[in-house]
Amino acid sequence: MSELVRIVNGALRLDVDKVRNYTAFLAQKLEAAGELAAAERLRKVLEENDHQLRPTDARFPRALPVDSESRFPLVEHIKVSKLHEPPVQLTQAQWDVVHEFVSVAKSHGSIADNGELSGALSFLMYGPPGTGKSRLARYIAHELGLELYVARLDGLISSFLGSTSKNIRALFDFAAKTPCVLFLDEFDAIAKVRGDHQEMGELKRVVNSFLQNLDTLGRQSIVLAATNHENLLDAAVWRRFTYRLALTLPTGDQRQRMWSDFLKPLEFSERDFALLGDLSEGFTGSDIREASARLRRKQVATGVAPGLKEAFPIVVNLATDAEGSRFASILAGKESSAMVHVLRERDERLYSLAVIADLLGVSKATVHRLSKKEGDEHGD
Repeated sequence: MSELVRIVNGALRLDVDKVRNYTAFLAQKLEAAGELAAAERLRKVLEENDHQLRPTDARFPRALPVDSESRFPLVEHIKVSKLHEPPVQLTQAQWDVVHEFVSVAKSHGSIADNGELSGALSFLMYGPPGTGKSRLARYIAHELGLELYVARLDGLISSFLGSTSKNIRALFDFAAKTPCVLFLDEFDAIAKVRGDHQEMGELKRVVNSFLQNLDTLGRQSIVLAATNHENLLDAAVWRRFTYRLALTLPTGDQRQRMWSDFLKPLEFSERDFALLGDLSEGFTGSDIREASARLRRKQVATGVAPGLKEAFPIVVNLATDAEGSRFASILAGKESSAMVHVLRERDERLYSLAVIADLLGVSKATVHRLSKKEGDEHGD
C-alpha cells in the first residue's frame, strides 16, 4: 500500500507530521474498506504517542500554513466528501485525459523510484472563467478520496516579495506532509513569464522559487493548477505539468445537459432543455448554474413553479455583457415583435409559434400577429 511507503519515508526523515498524517489517512482508508480492527489499532497508536506533540482528533489533524507577516492562512480546506454537485460536463476526449490522470494518481505513490517518475503528479487546467476548472478539481480530489486544499493567492503573494518565496516554501512543505490534492487557482498570479520586463527582478525570483519547490515535491504530492490566462504562463511552468486540459465554452449538447442537471427537480421538459441550450449559446457552465439559481430563488419568492416564461428573461439578462458575444444578448431591449423575428430567423423548426408563445407568455395568435407585423415592417 502506497501509504506505508510514505509513512516509512517520513520516519526515516524524522518527519513527525508526515508520519502522523499518513498513518491517520491509512486508518481512514482501512475503515472505509471494512478493516475496522486494523483502523482502530492505528488510531490507538496515534492517540497514545501523539497527544504530547499536538492535540489530535484521530483524523490526521494539521496546522494550516500561514503568511509569515499577516498570519492569514495560505490554503482553504475544501471537504469534497461532503459535496453533492451535478457531474462535470466534458467531451469524451477531455474525460480521457482526466481518467488517465486519476488512474495514474491512485498508484503513483508506490511507483519505484527512478529519474522519470520521481516528481509530483501535476495537472494544469486552462480556459475562460466559469468553464468548470474548480469543479473539476473537486471532482478529482473526490475520486482520489483526498481532501482538497486551495491555495489562497491573496495570502500567498505578500507585499514583501521576500516573504512570498517563504510562503511558497511553506505551501509545498505542507503538501509534502499531508495526504491531499493541492489546488493552485488563478495560477498565473505566481507563474508569469520571467522575461516580462514590467516585473521586478525579485518577482522573477519568486517564479524560480515556485519551480524549484515544485521540482522537489515527492511522488506523494498531487498538484492541480488552473488559469484563465494561459498565455501569461512561463514556458518552464508548462513543462512541469505533464497533464494539461483546455476547458472551453460548452457545446449545445453540454449546455442542454447542464440545464437538466442544475434545474432538477424543477418541472422542465426535454424540449425546454433543448430551447434553453440553444438560447444560452456563449454561456459558461457557471452562467447556467447562476441562471438556474435565480429561477430557484424566484420560485421561493413567488411560490410559483417556474417555466420557460420565467427562464427566458433571466437568460436574456445574463447574456448581456460588454462583448455581446452571446446569442441571447441580441434580444435584450427589443420589442416583442423584433424578438419573434430574431428567433424565427434563427431556427423556425425549433422556435415555432407555439414555443415563442411559451417564451413570451402570450397566446399563439398574438405571436402570429407579431410575426406578421414584423414581416410587414421589413417588407416596407
